[in-house]
Amino acid sequence: MQVENRLERIVHGGRVARMLEGRLDRQVARVRGAQPVPLRLRLWNGRTYDLGPNPTVTVTLPRPSALRYFLSPDLMTLGEAYVEGRIDVEGSLRDIFEVGELFARTAAKPSRFRGLKKMARHTRSLDRRAIRYHYDVSNDFYRLFLDENMVYSCAYFKRPTDSLAAAQEQKLDHILTKLQVKPGERLLDIGCGWGALVIRAAKKYGAQAVGVTLSDNQFALASERVKREGLEGQVEIRLQDYRDVPEEGGYDKISSVGMFEHVGLRNLEAYFAKIRRLLKDGGLVLNHGITSVDPDSRGVGLGAGEFIEKYVFPHGELPHISLVLQKMQAAGLDAVDVESLRQHYALTTGLWAQNLERNKDEAIRLAGDKRYRIWSVYLQGCSFGFREGWMTIYQVLAAKQGPKWMNPLPLTRDYMYSGRP
Repeated sequence: MQVENRLERIVHGGRVARMLEGRLDRQVARVRGAQPVPLRLRLWNGRTYDLGPNPTVTVTLPRPSALRYFLSPDLMTLGEAYVEGRIDVEGSLRDIFEVGELFARTAAKPSRFRGLKKMARHTRSLDRRAIRYHYDVSNDFYRLFLDENMVYSCAYFKRPTDSLAAAQEQKLDHILTKLQVKPGERLLDIGCGWGALVIRAAKKYGAQAVGVTLSDNQFALASERVKREGLEGQVEIRLQDYRDVPEEGGYDKISSVGMFEHVGLRNLEAYFAKIRRLLKDGGLVLNHGITSVDPDSRGVGLGAGEFIEKYVFPHGELPHISLVLQKMQAAGLDAVDVESLRQHYALTTGLWAQNLERNKDEAIRLAGDKRYRIWSVYLQGCSFGFREGWMTIYQVLAAKQGPKWMNPLPLTRDYMYSGRP
């Protein structure tokens, strides 16, 4: 705040403000000439710029210092201006993101289009803090945009018109059917969220299930839901790091859904090796996670990756699917099925964003205006990014390597779509 106030005093010294306005004049002319954008900029002094015809979004810059976000824009600087309240924005959330992306893409330097490849440091304490930062906002906050089972991962749509609740149940069944979970088998769910998958595995498939999470809020609610369902003898929820799960060779099946994005690129092989040690001979694992579309596992470009790192998922890293398969194989897991769900996640995050916008007032009451802005622009950005192919998501089914007889799967994929547990 002191830096902001100091900058404000400097910029208000007329000559600097006029210089910045001159740079904005040139920026606007360049954008209009290259790619008109349906954006109106309204300055503190009454001046107005339309960057294209029929603006759908109006941004008010209440003070001269806000100009800095628009002179060299990318999704990080524009996102920061929005979530920190440095600007006032009018328009639907979808329009705000799409207009901002078009403006940034038109005005940004070419070097900003390619994301950075980062190798973040991961320790148990750092990972725990990152998980709790993201997931321990408020269970009631997440209820505002998730389905009634609170499944916070990509749904599975059989039709684009499926409800969110139906698509999430279809996703749970799709995973458990792929894994061929059978009555009495032991299932471990790494990063179990609020418990939907382990509860489904126990109730519908007869599994003995263990779910682990690092989130206090998820642990408390998942445990409560297990008790409410009368499943204490069949489902166990643990507040535990996956690296500390002790039962080596103790699980028939393992699922990991929306969790390995937190593992880190340099830790992937150790992660898959730990899973292999936990599996029985002939055991299966399904890893469901977001991946980079860049063969070198670089993050999302145009500043989007930096925004996510700062405001949403600290220390998150996305591997390319080729790296996932390489590290799986190196760890002794034989990939037997790979399915892209990119279109499904575009639909899922789009519905989440609509739900959050619909419940804006309650979201602000529960988590504050800044948190609402972060999540709203993040969810809209994810829907846009998955539609446009900025990132993707895969389910990878793998078997613990060994003699051919150890692989318990049928010869074809027909079983995945039989509709029967």
